[in-house]
Amino acid sequence: MIRRNLPKWLFVSLAIAGVIVVLAVYEWLSVRQTANNPSQTTVPSYSKLIEGIQRAFKMQGPTEAPKPPMFWNDIGATLSRLALGLGLGVIASTIIGILMGCYRWIEAPISPIITFMSKVPPVAIMPFYFLFAGISFRMYVLMVALGIFFSMTQTIFQAVRDNVSDEAISKAYTLGASELEVIYEVIWKQILPNVLDCIRSQTGPAMVYLVLAEYSVGEPGMGSQIRMQYKLLSFDIILFYAFVLGVLGLILDSGLEWFRKWLCPWFREGR
Repeated sequence: MIRRNLPKWLFVSLAIAGVIVVLAVYEWLSVRQTANNPSQTTVPSYSKLIEGIQRAFKMQGPTEAPKPPMFWNDIGATLSRLALGLGLGVIASTIIGILMGCYRWIEAPISPIITFMSKVPPVAIMPFYFLFAGISFRMYVLMVALGIFFSMTQTIFQAVRDNVSDEAISKAYTLGASELEVIYEVIWKQILPNVLDCIRSQTGPAMVYLVLAEYSVGEPGMGSQIRMQYKLLSFDIILFYAFVLGVLGLILDSGLEWFRKWLCPWFREGR
């Protein structure tokens, strides 16, 4: 039966079984590949993966003047770029999206540009980011911010139009509210859950844009390290970095979902 509920113990058991199957299939592929080529590193065994993780956390440079492990350098660079890019993109898209939803004279000239640019893959115009921002820290931030700006602006604009009724705005004016009070008390508070869900949906694409930019030109960074390890065929570190990126994505998604439920307990999805 469609959408039939399962007992919690059965659901958890099936989830664990799925993970075990994936791990078992990977081990089988690794053993098979090693049997064909004992020196292969493209599908490393679990012991090789552990060795790769240890190398990622190993101090670099001479003993007299050691440098931090490459993992902390890479993840620090990536997270700083991601945080600033996401922050700027969210702030800009929220402001423009709300203004477009509130004022037709703002929507008219901006809407066609936003609609068109939201359909253009950001990676397709990556050369322009290099041209105008170089390969400095600014370029990565710009890549993330503009990568999420257009689609997020369009989503917030639609949320203002669809989720805030004219009746609610008229009642606020009748009670003597100013335009700023209507925007904050009526519109902003009504669409806040949608904004948080929109940020959740944009964290994945933002990480893709950033890692791709780092893979192309960045150093240090997670993407840059993946590129260098690929040239060395060190797939143990590549798989570890991919796992870390996945965990970061899950943490961001779960954290934003929890924050939305805590901040907006009255909101229910699919209303």
